[in-house]
Amino acid sequence: MQPSCAVSVCHVLMLVLCLSAAEDFDWTKDEHGSFYYGTFPAGFSWGAGGSAYQTEGAWDKDGKGLSIWDVFSHKKGKIQQNETGDSSCEGYYKVKDDVSLMKELMLNHYIFSISWPRIIPTGIKSDHINERGIQYYDQLINQLLENKITPIVTLYHWDLPQFLQEKYGGWQNISMVNHFNEFANLCFERFGNRVKHWITFSNPWSVAVEGYETGEHAPGLKLRGTGAYRAAHHIIKAHAKVWHTYDTQWRGKQRGLVGISLSGDWGEPVDISNQRDIEASERYVQFSLGWFATPIFHGDYPQVMKDFVGRKSAQQGLGTSRLPSFSPQEKSYIKGTCDFLGIGHFTTRYITHKNNPSGRSSSSFFTDRDVAELVDPRWPDPGSEWLYSVPWGFRRLLNFVKTQYGNPTIYVTENGVSEKMLCTELCDDWRIQYFKDYINEMLKAIKDGVNVKGYTAWSLLDKFEWDEGYSERFGLYYVDFRNKNKPRYPKASVQFYKQVISSNGFPNQREVTFQSTKLKPLKKQSNTRRIPQEHAEKPKVWPVHDEV
Repeated sequence: MQPSCAVSVCHVLMLVLCLSAAEDFDWTKDEHGSFYYGTFPAGFSWGAGGSAYQTEGAWDKDGKGLSIWDVFSHKKGKIQQNETGDSSCEGYYKVKDDVSLMKELMLNHYIFSISWPRIIPTGIKSDHINERGIQYYDQLINQLLENKITPIVTLYHWDLPQFLQEKYGGWQNISMVNHFNEFANLCFERFGNRVKHWITFSNPWSVAVEGYETGEHAPGLKLRGTGAYRAAHHIIKAHAKVWHTYDTQWRGKQRGLVGISLSGDWGEPVDISNQRDIEASERYVQFSLGWFATPIFHGDYPQVMKDFVGRKSAQQGLGTSRLPSFSPQEKSYIKGTCDFLGIGHFTTRYITHKNNPSGRSSSSFFTDRDVAELVDPRWPDPGSEWLYSVPWGFRRLLNFVKTQYGNPTIYVTENGVSEKMLCTELCDDWRIQYFKDYINEMLKAIKDGVNVKGYTAWSLLDKFEWDEGYSERFGLYYVDFRNKNKPRYPKASVQFYKQVISSNGFPNQREVTFQSTKLKPLKKQSNTRRIPQEHAEKPKVWPVHDEV
């Protein structure tokens, strides 16, 4: 893996300026059904990923402390069928086996997370450092390097030490910034001589919204209208502090990179003739990806978030906005704290404007956005209620990042599709189709000039899927969770992905089969988002249930 590294007074004006500037993205040739044959740049890095709580098991072994997910998953009714990650894939005991799978797959990199309570049981460094936890990650990192696989390490993939949640309220409390920085500094000290790619947070949107707004995820708090914003505010500050710690104390000797992984769906206007839908689709993306990326790249929250949350807060009789603010010093400190941007992406939504009530009792992150999400019933749906296959949205999102944030170095850190099946299903042709189409749209984005350096299939193994338990399977490898040894079996997608890696893309038509659909070319527009001509009429859409 080769290292490299808003809107003003009128929302519409800035949207026009930003998107008009992207003249190198030739929307006139962006045909949704076309397949582009070509290979990725030399040195492009292919990988797969997973996270600690989802795969390791050994939840109470060798001195590990409790995480919020250990506690949350043991509460009845929180997880489908009351399943837990207690043993999960038993990855803690199967390091050599799993690295051998990665080697067989010809991976260039592997993304995994370090469990904070496994190496600092209470989350407070001065209390105790668990050397057995350190030894486990030493073993994993060394095994990867011995097999010429680059370790990309996530510092926080949702498993906060339970002690910090109980004592301080977790990410609702500013004290997390210093505790997280101490944890990160320990990781740099112990592993940084071998790890050169660090991700501070994976999908902080879910941490904030599902952990502190809807309560669907650990720690299960429902602090509607305030909890998500406060958690995100502290997460952004924590990210910036860790970046500066690495920059000042470790970068000179370790020569590594520190980034963040942000997940976001693409939002496409339902009606391109309706300016409110165009603005709503922009707002949808800014309230997810932009919420974290804009402070990190530009120093402050998206203007549209400040405007909407501020106005609704005033309508509710509040003296200040429910969206916290950064001081001038904090803006300067946060801006530019990203050596690379990780992008997690799975699906797309059609977006339309929707006026939501602004009373104090109805305030929530979701109603603040004034949008409604819809899906096209023709989009492939393998069974997960939220994940539809919409490959063209991936290219659009990547170009949006290029335009909004100055074409940063991007690593795709999560992309994949799950299925819901009661029986073993190894012939996952729908996953092969998903990977083929999404990887090809990424290749088109690189052709557009987007600076994508690597791709991570999500995920290497079937694993614990948070509140869905084991009912959804994202893995390239099937895991038999009913067997105490948790054996792994390759799905058909393993051979497909291996072929893509060995070919570094899609070099010629004999190596890839596809069905081509004749589509009308896009009509170039100078003053709105460029929308395919075929969407000039409202698509047939179904509403998506929103938490309000």
